[in-house]
Amino acid sequence: MRILGWVENVALMPEGIVLEAKMDTGATTSSLNALNKETFERDGKDWIAFDIIDPDDESNKIRLEREITRHVRIIRHSGNHQRRPVVEMGLCMGDVYRKKEVSLIDRTALSYQLLVGRNHMAGAILLDSKDKYLQAPDCNLD
Repeated sequence: MRILGWVENVALMPEGIVLEAKMDTGATTSSLNALNKETFERDGKDWIAFDIIDPDDESNKIRLEREITRHVRIIRHSGNHQRRPVVEMGLCMGDVYRKKEVSLIDRTALSYQLLVGRNHMAGAILLDSKDKYLQAPDCNLD
């Protein structure tokens, strides 16, 4: 088990893009800030292209593509329903690598582009709720 803080730098894999992430044991599934979402078909399967904010230059965006694994229906506090696409995404947290589901949502009004849920942490990561930035991403995928 690795001990991480409640905020960590986490790498999106395989791209290696490092984002500041909130580690959230209250969230079942991880979620990522995804802007300008466009769905398309590739080899008979549904895919999605989306932008994330470049962590090195917030005026730039980085385009990513992933296959859609499913859609999830979220009931908001207001009672409204929201349908979100879900993709599989590898995350490197410290030296822990996990490829699990991530829901795509516009999180620009929130403090962190990436929220890491229990699905990426379970059985591998413990959180220290008083600390931040305990381990930089360092995963060897070879």
